[in-house]
Amino acid sequence: MPANPILAKSFRNNLVENYFRGAFCMANDNGEIIQQSGDIEQLIFPHSAIKSMQALALYKSDAINMFKLSEKEIAIICASHFAQDEHLKIVEDILQKIDCKISDLQCGVHAPLGIKARKALFEKGERPNNLHNACSGKHAGMLAVAKAINAPIKDYHLPSHPVQKLVKQSIEEIIPVKLNEKYIGIDGCSVPTCAAPLNSFAIGFARMSSGKDFPENIKIALQEILNSTTGNPFLIGGTQSIDSDLMQAFEGRLMLKIGSDGIFCGVLRDSNIGFSLKIDDGSLEAAQVAIANILLKYSNPSAIEIEALNNYNIKILKNRRRLIVGELVGV
Repeated sequence: MPANPILAKSFRNNLVENYFRGAFCMANDNGEIIQQSGDIEQLIFPHSAIKSMQALALYKSDAINMFKLSEKEIAIICASHFAQDEHLKIVEDILQKIDCKISDLQCGVHAPLGIKARKALFEKGERPNNLHNACSGKHAGMLAVAKAINAPIKDYHLPSHPVQKLVKQSIEEIIPVKLNEKYIGIDGCSVPTCAAPLNSFAIGFARMSSGKDFPENIKIALQEILNSTTGNPFLIGGTQSIDSDLMQAFEGRLMLKIGSDGIFCGVLRDSNIGFSLKIDDGSLEAAQVAIANILLKYSNPSAIEIEALNNYNIKILKNRRRLIVGELVGV
C-alpha cells in the first residue's frame, strides 16, 4: 500500500526537518466523497473527536430530560476542556444533578490542559483531581446515562457495561458501518474507543448535520448536540484551544473536535460536509496545522475565518529558552 501523502512539515533554518503524513476525507450525507487524500478507508480510533456522537446516548436513555441537562451541560459532555473555572463548575453541576461525586468519575487524573488553569492550580498549592481531566464532562454524562437506565455506576467505563453498549449503539446509528468488537480499544480516559474507517466518521458528521434518514426524535437530538457545541465554543476546549477559537470565528458554521493521536473530526454545518483527519504518527501539532490548512482550502472561509485559520496554519517552533528555531506548516 502506498504511503499516505505529506499533510504537514516542519522547518529548521529553512531546511525541512520532519514530514508528517496522514489522510483526510470530506463527505456529504449521501456518503459521497467531496475531497480526499491518502487512505480514507484505514481503520482509526477516533478518540475524543466523536464525543458528540457518544452524547446521543443521553437522549436514547432519556437522561437529557430526566436530569434537565442544559445546553452548556451538553457542550461540556462533548468537550475536551481546559479545566478553567467555568468548565469545572458545569461538570460539578451535572454531578450534583445526578447525585454523584467527583470520586465516581473514572477518567483518571492529569494536570489541566489549559496553561492558565494549570498555573493557577499549582500556585494555590493544590493538586489536580478527576474533575480537571479533559474528559470529566464526558464521564459525568456517562454517569447520567447509568442513572437514567438504572444501571450501576460502578464500572460504567468498561466495554461490557450497559452504558458503553448504549454509547456504541449510538455511534453505530450515526456512522455507515458497524463497529467490529475485534477493534475496540481503551482510550486515555479509560472508556472504550471503537475503530472504524476514517471516511465513516466524515460521513457520520455529515449525517448528524443534515439529519438525513434519521427518525425525527434522533434528528432533533443530533441538532441539539451540534447546537450546544457550536453555540458554546469556549466550553469545548478553552482559552487558546483550536476547537474553541475556530468555532468562535465561524459563528456556528463549523463544528470541530480534536482527538488524541493526531485526529480531527467535524462538519461544515451550512453545507452538511463532514470531515475527518488522521496524522500517521499521532502528532497533535501536525494535525492542527493540517486541519487549518484543509479548512482554508475547502471551507470557503470569510476574512474573519481566514484570520482565525491563519493563527493555526503555521506554528512557530521555539526552544527551551523561547527562541524561535523553526516553524510547522500545513501542506
